[in-house]
Amino acid sequence: MSTSEGKFSGKVALVTGASRGIGAEIAKKLAAGGAEFIGVHYASNRDAALKVVEEIKALGSKAVALGAELTTGISGVKKLWAAFEDAVRSEVGSVHLDILINNAGIAPAIPFEETSIEAFEDVINVNLKAPYFITQAASPFIRNGGRIVNISTGFTRIAGPMNTIYSASKGAIETLTLALAPLFAPKDITVNAIRPGVTDTDMNKAWLADPEARAGAASMSAFGRVGTAEEVADVVAFVASEEARWITGQFIDATGGTRL
Repeated sequence: MSTSEGKFSGKVALVTGASRGIGAEIAKKLAAGGAEFIGVHYASNRDAALKVVEEIKALGSKAVALGAELTTGISGVKKLWAAFEDAVRSEVGSVHLDILINNAGIAPAIPFEETSIEAFEDVINVNLKAPYFITQAASPFIRNGGRIVNISTGFTRIAGPMNTIYSASKGAIETLTLALAPLFAPKDITVNAIRPGVTDTDMNKAWLADPEARAGAASMSAFGRVGTAEEVADVVAFVASEEARWITGQFIDATGGTRL
């Protein structure tokens, strides 16, 4: 029997950016823990999202793939939340939420001097505006004892000169996490941020395929290797569980001890 079995029993969750990588692993961890329903958000890769939905269903949970392009800003947020409401109403019977994982993110590696307004706005729309307004939309529906988990990055404590927009957007997410924690605390809802480091996901697949680049990334970790999506998802699952009820407003490092 899995040690996580039952810890999310009866819970309704929404995971953004859940078609691949860390988001997909988080969604499956919630299902393995007995979640009743999981909204699997995706931007464009519907086939990947449907595969995750099938894996979740095989674990005994209900799930629906929810497509919404978040680079469009508030219109994408509204589309996602409307789809989630419809899905929950259909699958569960009433609109409520227990676990919100703001995971969707984009991280273009662009030199500072070459950053365009368009690239800046895309990153801010997905990485900051979307989680802000998704959380706002979800707020009235999050039940007592709920969990909000924002996915940040190790670049908030380690300089990332090739990822200036991404780093700035995640710095803002951490400040938002801190600001929201006391607002949600009266309902015993926790708000925390997780900082992954270099993780072996589709987002990083291309550059990690270079042996020299991979070796360099691995050398930054205290463990001498690149992390896996499942390892980050395990940390998120803990923070989303009842066991982490006394943790809020925190930034939890899940970089594998990068540059300690």
